[in-house]
Amino acid sequence: MNIRYPDHITIYTETETYKQSFEKNIKINDIDLSFDIENDGLDVKVTATETPISYVRLRWNFTADEKRKDAIKILGDSFERGYGDLRWAGIEPERTMPWYVLVSNGSDAVEDTAGRRTEGFGVKVQCFAFVQWQYDEAGISMWADIRSGGMGVVLGGKTLDICTVVFGDYKDVTAFKAGQEFCKKMCPANNLPKHKIYGSNNWYYAYGKSSREEIISDTKIVVEQCKGIENIPYMVIDDGWTIYGTNAPWESNEKFGDMKTLADEMRSMGARPGIWVRYLTDEHFALTEAKPDWFIKRGEKCPRLDPTHPEVLEYVKKVTRRVVDWGYELIKHDYSSHDISGGFTALCLTDRYGTEGWHLYDRSKTTAQATVEFYRTVKEAAGEDCIIIGCNTVSHLCAGMYELNRTGDDTSGFDWSRTRRMGVNTLAFRLIQNGIFYMADADCVGITGAISWDLNKMWLDVLSKSGSPLFVSCKPGVLNESELADLKEAWKTNSIQENECRPLDWMENQFPARWLIDGEEVYYNWYTEEGIDSFKPVRK
Repeated sequence: MNIRYPDHITIYTETETYKQSFEKNIKINDIDLSFDIENDGLDVKVTATETPISYVRLRWNFTADEKRKDAIKILGDSFERGYGDLRWAGIEPERTMPWYVLVSNGSDAVEDTAGRRTEGFGVKVQCFAFVQWQYDEAGISMWADIRSGGMGVVLGGKTLDICTVVFGDYKDVTAFKAGQEFCKKMCPANNLPKHKIYGSNNWYYAYGKSSREEIISDTKIVVEQCKGIENIPYMVIDDGWTIYGTNAPWESNEKFGDMKTLADEMRSMGARPGIWVRYLTDEHFALTEAKPDWFIKRGEKCPRLDPTHPEVLEYVKKVTRRVVDWGYELIKHDYSSHDISGGFTALCLTDRYGTEGWHLYDRSKTTAQATVEFYRTVKEAAGEDCIIIGCNTVSHLCAGMYELNRTGDDTSGFDWSRTRRMGVNTLAFRLIQNGIFYMADADCVGITGAISWDLNKMWLDVLSKSGSPLFVSCKPGVLNESELADLKEAWKTNSIQENECRPLDWMENQFPARWLIDGEEVYYNWYTEEGIDSFKPVRK
């Protein structure tokens, strides 16, 4: 299907709903909505003075030529991380699919691609709306959420560039290849790192209980196992190094001491130092410079900083520059989607981004716009030489800006079923974004001894050969010599990231078992002999 103007438009304000057939320029009271097709994209803009606008809905009804007559499956994305729920499925009219949809026939498990056809419907990255799609037999609908927090945006006469809609149509290639090509259309320019990113992160065995000595021990492991590799590995200090854990101020506790000398020591040992930060929370009111209007007015017991406040953005710059000045070459920043929106998308924001009944400090900015500007603030303050990994960041809004993005919810060092759900699913279904949006981090291999090496070794193997970053959390003393050799080989392979890898049965299986790696089919059995244990006969 080629890009064209929609057939019907609906504008939702806080009090009214306006429906009408397409016009290139629509004027309703003080609202001006305009459409323009340029460079194979549909630009959607709105201007208003006083009316709070919440959503714009566009509808394309399929013509006889556009309507698919073959058997199809549909893939959608997630607002931020995947939560083990990414999947191809048949037509489900009420299903909401963030950012883009792929519509494809056939199966990628079949080698012959003759007659294959995949269509893409989406928006370009870093837009100023939270966009999701609904696909039915008669047409496709797009919802643009342009609220400021949980209330309508009040533009005050400004023009908002809502989004640029793009369509794609790909024939005689796999759905995976079509997905990659469509991702390039949504993200024509990216900010990939100058070298391959891989290494260690201490979270999935320490879970916040760590110290300077333990970080040095972790650094020793990754340096020893990566000895002789030209590309130097990273050692990322996760949550647990600050006074209040996941809260400001971003100053070290007594277990870590001076963070600059720690970074220097890690670097002298042969690792690139990285660090974890959560910017937008201050549950202990420890920021003495913070003013009451710095905080989102959402009625929460745990205050969150408002990224539309200019002084909050200055604070974000200050924190970023501090850790860069300490010598950390990578910043993993976390929780910002949760802190801005008021929840995790998998738990309470399943059909929209943001809880109701509140607005941002600057109500003339949409939540998406505020999020993009917050991400830009972090990246610009960090500079070109510091890698940014977004975790719990909005995938489509950091794409093209951040070097890496954590594409799925947490894997585990103790619960294999969680690693299978969160890790395998997100690796398979967001691998089409890898190297195009950013380098797609499907999360760590957690090594604590609680998960059998036979299972963890499979996850280690596919990650190392996926062409995406491999991070490992390895508890000291857990692996024997043979297992350490496996780990060494995996890091060596991933330090280059030249393997070609894609899931074969992803259109039939949420947790693909068949993978094509460098032209060879590899089978991974992700299940124990006892099978799935998600059903609990006895509830506590």
